[in-house]
Amino acid sequence: MKSTLCTILALGLIAVITMQFTAVGSDSKTSPKKLRHMVMFSFKDSSSEADVQGVVDAFVDLPSKISSIAAFEHGENNSPEGLNDGLTHCFLVTFDDEAGRAEYLPHPAHKAFVEILKPHLEKAVVVDYWAE
Repeated sequence: MKSTLCTILALGLIAVITMQFTAVGSDSKTSPKKLRHMVMFSFKDSSSEADVQGVVDAFVDLPSKISSIAAFEHGENNSPEGLNDGLTHCFLVTFDDEAGRAEYLPHPAHKAFVEILKPHLEKAVVVDYWAE
């Protein structure tokens, strides 16, 4: 009886530990990964504030035009560290999967945005990564 009780308690403890590990682990059902597309720009000195705002506004409009964009945020650098290497604006585009990004990159609205950006772009850095 005593060994049966110990076995039941041990199995119960293993089940609890397994449930906790699954809850905080990388199980795609509890914490789906998202594909992040991070874009950072610096603009030409010859571009006016209105030109830069036009680029920002055009980028901000993309989620309403491209359905594969799951989330979007943007902002202007305000880091006190001085490590931005001249990059002033950051945009974070989130996709549910690679198919979403594959739809976004050649999408006519994205291509039109790039044409608005080109005359004002000094430098761009793009990093894509999977986030949990």
